Amino acid sequence: MTERARPAPRGPSKAATAARSLFARLKAAHPDARCELEHASPFQLLVATVLSAQTTDVQVNKVTPDLFARWPDAPALAAAEGAEVEAAISRIGMFRQKAKNVVALSRKLVAEHGAEVPRTMDALVELPGVGRKTANVVLGVAFGAPEGVVVDTHVQRLAQRLGLTRAAEPVAIERDLVALFPRSSWDALGHVLIFHGRRVCFARKPACSTCPVADACPSAFRAEQIGRKPKRARAAAQPARKRATRASQAE
Repeated sequence: MTERARPAPRGPSKAATAARSLFARLKAAHPDARCELEHASPFQLLVATVLSAQTTDVQVNKVTPDLFARWPDAPALAAAEGAEVEAAISRIGMFRQKAKNVVALSRKLVAEHGAEVPRTMDALVELPGVGRKTANVVLGVAFGAPEGVVVDTHVQRLAQRLGLTRAAEPVAIERDLVALFPRSSWDALGHVLIFHGRRVCFARKPACSTCPVADACPSAFRAEQIGRKPKRARAAAQPARKRATRASQAE
């Protein structure tokens, strides 16, 4: 009895092949794409990423040198007075809530993880102020072992404009991205899309005429309203964000 031939292993789908080709071109256009948060350890990266919520990396990098000079590791920050940490980071948004979070997460690291940053998504998202986005930054940048793709506002916008997802929520967008790209690309994918969003594919008035992948982008030259909230929703969200900021600062 002749042995049946084994079916050939299936390659990536047409959608995945197209997405990977697009990413390769973007990666070549932004060879310096990387995490721009300054840090000297996984702990410092974790804290800096928590501080970066609704704040630019540039602003975070202005406060972390003094912060880490005084409290360079989890035991030091766990022992810090909240008011002193607030004063050290007062130049960034929501500094009171963020100070509370970084002190609390430091205490949890000391109490439950031997003062070390855990290396799993499940453990990281149990820390105060840490969600999937922050956890993926730490896992990818500090440990080279991402469990998903970082989805911030830039990645969300570009994934939609480039036709990589039809989803609107970060978790669903991340699910679509990890289905299209191999794990080895997950960390770099987030950084490249963020750099492209900062440099070319702006939220307002994207520079489609200078975009290196405009010929393959399904949203080229009509992208401005794709990946952004409608004007009414953005206008309604602004007072809510201001109220949240005032509330956090009043705590």
